[in-house]
Formats: sequence, C-alpha cells, structure tokens
Amino acid sequence: MSVDADAVLHLAALIVGCLIIATILWDAFETIALPRTASRTLRLTRLFYRSTWRLWVAAAHHLGSDRRRERLLAVYGPLSVFGLLAVWAAGLTTGFALLLWSQQALVSSLPGDSLLFDLFYLSGSTLFTLGPGNLEPHDAAGRVLTVVEAGIGLALLSLVLSYLPVLYGAFSRREVRVTLLHAWAGSPPAAAAVLRRLASTGDPLALDEFLKEWEHWCAELLESHLSYPAVAYFRSQHQEQSWVSALTTILDVSALLKIGVEGLPTWRAHGTFAIAQHASVDLARIVGGPVDPAVDRLPPDEYAALEEELEQSGLALNPCADCTGQLARLRRTYEPYIAALSARLVMPTPLWRHATDLWDLSE
Repeated sequence: MSVDADAVLHLAALIVGCLIIATILWDAFETIALPRTASRTLRLTRLFYRSTWRLWVAAAHHLGSDRRRERLLAVYGPLSVFGLLAVWAAGLTTGFALLLWSQQALVSSLPGDSLLFDLFYLSGSTLFTLGPGNLEPHDAAGRVLTVVEAGIGLALLSLVLSYLPVLYGAFSRREVRVTLLHAWAGSPPAAAAVLRRLASTGDPLALDEFLKEWEHWCAELLESHLSYPAVAYFRSQHQEQSWVSALTTILDVSALLKIGVEGLPTWRAHGTFAIAQHASVDLARIVGGPVDPAVDRLPPDEYAALEEELEQSGLALNPCADCTGQLARLRRTYEPYIAALSARLVMPTPLWRHATDLWDLSE
C-alpha cells in the first residue's frame, strides 16, 4: 500500500472514530442527563427502540398463549435498557479502536498481524477500566486516548448507576396509581365504573379528590415519560392493567364530566382533561405509532348503552341539545393518540363500560 493511500485510510479512520464517539456521547447525554425529550428524529436511542421493539413484538405474536405473549413483552422494557448500554459500550470501544489505529498507536509485545484485535482489546479494557495489562500504546497520542477513554468509561458508569434508580422510581410511582385504579374501575378499567363508584359514595368531595390525584398523576406521567421514554415500555404487573388504559379511562371520565353529569361537580374535570389530553398527544408523538383520526371507541349503540347504565346508577348525562356532538369532539382530541399508543406498545385500550358488573356497589 502506498504512503498516500495509507494516510487516507488513517484519516478516514480518525474521522469515523470521532463521529462514532461523538454520536454515542451526545446520545447518552440526551437520554440520561438532558431533562427533556430530544426533538431530533434521527437518534441512536430512538432507532434502537423502534427497531428492536418491532422485532420483539413480531416474536411475541408467534406465541399462542396471551399469558406467554404478555410475559415476553414484559421482559423487553428492562432488557432494552441494558441492550442500549451495550450498544453504547460497543460503539465507544469501536470508536476509540479506530482512533488508536489512525494514530498508529502500536501496542507492545504483540505481532503486527493481530493488531486490529489488539486495539479492540486495548480499547475495551480501557473503557471498562480493567487496565491494558501487557498492552500499552507506544506513542503519546495513543496514551492520551487511553486516558480519555478511561475517563469516559468512569463517567458513563456513574451516569448509568444514577439512571437505573430514576427509571425504576418513575415506574414504581406510575404503577401505584395504576394498581389503585382497580378499586374504582376494575381491570380493565372503565369510565362508567368510575362514575358509578363515585356516585355510590354520596360524597361530592370524593370526585374532587379523585380528579385531583389523577391530575397530578398525568402531569408526572408526562414529565417522566418525556424525559425517560424507556419507562413507557415497562409493563404493569397484571395483564389487564397498563398506564395506557389508566390514562384513557381518566380522559373518558373527564370528557363525560365536561359535558355534564347530573349530581356530580365538573369544574375540576376541565383541568384534569387538559393535562391528560396533553399527555396523550405528546407521548404519542414520542413513542406512539401512526395517528388515525377516524378512531371511534364509542359508536352510537355503545353510547346509548352507556347512558342506560349511568341512569340505572342514578346518574344522567346533561340533557343538552348537542351533548353527543360535544363528547364526540372531545374524544377526537385524544382517542387517535391513545389508539396510536395502544398499537405501538401493544397495550389494549379499555372500554367505556363493562359488559357485566364487577362488583356490587351496595356493598
């Protein structure tokens, strides 16, 4: 190989290595340290989750049992975190190996035909702070690179150790409320069940407290899942529960209260609906699939059955001239985004009412 061709190869390795390292470091910064969602479409983390999740879902669909399918899908969330860390580590190892080779940082006591493997070994052992052992660069540039890589490895390890507790803390706080919703709405939850349970308490303050707590939950859901989208893939303990179904139920309840339910105060429902609808739209854009504006979860016959069920519990929707149209317009502001989240995460959306009573409200 000529001198000029060799110099071009080393320059190319230098440029590619720098690009790989810069991409990994910036992606790690955006994922772990930046307290907001990156707006760029082309991101390593986003590509990783979109590609691996599609493969994981395709594998799950080949399982015959719903329970086995759900167990496999539940593994993805925690496993994807460690998979992403492995991708970052592999990228940094490759990037620094290319930089070492571009600087012709020959390692000691090893033959030239194994140089490529030796440089990867030196880069990997430095990144994971194992020490190069009997390998060390001969030139000053190579030694500087190993020191820099060791520092990056320690910094990345420190970030990861702080990242995991944040993820599991956000997941735990989310799931406490999702589990508590079962007492109000059953599993899967339904808006009609919530209103019937609230009406059975005979305490107008119960609705205010309920909506206040879920308003805070929706705000925290939006903040945590925008900052750490990986939490969206963490599934609930029970197969018929999910954060998507809980968010949908709160939106359904708030939408019904906004058009008016006789005997129930509605003022707080406006704030709860606003933050829940905001969460559905933003989260669908980050982790959801294509949005279909034609989604309709409450056809006319189901709406009539919902009205009848509420009337049997002593509740009645506001008898305005265009209540059905008002509710339809409200539903169009969130149902397409909920459907996108449901399809993307394979988390079914709940019904507006249960086909049969899950409990006796007189108990």
